[in-house]
Amino acid sequence: MPFEILLASPRGFCAGVDRAIEIVELALEVYGKPVYVRHEIVHNRHVVGGLRRQGAIFTENLAEVPEGSLLIFSAHGISPAVRREAEQRKLRTLDATCPLVTKVHVEALRYARDGFDIVLVGHRGHVEVEGTLGHAPGRMHLVETIADVAKLEIRSPDKLAVVTQTTLSVDDTREIIAALRARFPNIRLPGKDDICYATQNRQNAVKALTERCDVVLVVGATSSSNSNRLVEVAAARGARAQLVEDAQSIDPRWLEGSSCVGVTAGASTPEFLVKAVTERLVELGGRRVESLAIVDEGVRFTLPPELKRGARFAAPGE
Repeated sequence: MPFEILLASPRGFCAGVDRAIEIVELALEVYGKPVYVRHEIVHNRHVVGGLRRQGAIFTENLAEVPEGSLLIFSAHGISPAVRREAEQRKLRTLDATCPLVTKVHVEALRYARDGFDIVLVGHRGHVEVEGTLGHAPGRMHLVETIADVAKLEIRSPDKLAVVTQTTLSVDDTREIIAALRARFPNIRLPGKDDICYATQNRQNAVKALTERCDVVLVVGATSSSNSNRLVEVAAARGARAQLVEDAQSIDPRWLEGSSCVGVTAGASTPEFLVKAVTERLVELGGRRVESLAIVDEGVRFTLPPELKRGARFAAPGE
């Protein structure tokens, strides 16, 4: 039985991911290979594999980076300790940290200087969370669930503030924030602009898909926090939701009895993977690919100034 294919918009790369990938590609062009990158620049093996073929070397351990080499910090952000280690090893660095993550780091530092304890709402072990925790050691408390809120031991409840992992949406944090506010009435809450616009927009787009689609495919990596959350959002609204890394991951049995299949992608997923998925769906009986747009993001973050200067000097005729 034929089914319609509905594409969510916005989907895929956000401005922070676009910027991070552009930084690595431009660094390779300006400075030559190899260029070292701490951690995967984004959580997508296709993106990482493509950059590796161009000459990028990804590492978790700065001891593996030769002294004097060029090192790029990933979009997820780093702790001050990692930055100090890079300086001690005399590494040249470029910072591809998403500006929204940097904003959270700055807020955490400011609160710590003012004597506040800080609650970080996020997922333990996530690379962004590890970097943020390192900005206020001894003052930061990680909270993943409402149960964690009840266990908090705070020195001065009147000097308490909240920051969040940027890849959590307003919906993701709402219940925990409410629990924090109920227990600590004077807590300083994060501003709406602390939440990644891309995370919230992609979740809203998935909700719109579920209004018309009984099956939703999310194109993304299993290690991508925001991709997995898109699957959860679709499933919670009654859709048969699946995470797929690529077109080959699609099981035709998922589509049985469906009249409409929705497709979206996590913030670290390149568009060519989405295109391949829709083409595979057409082979499996899909027809009339349609876009469902809820917002035009129109966001772009600037490149590091030292990289832009290097690109100008490297340009032919300059």
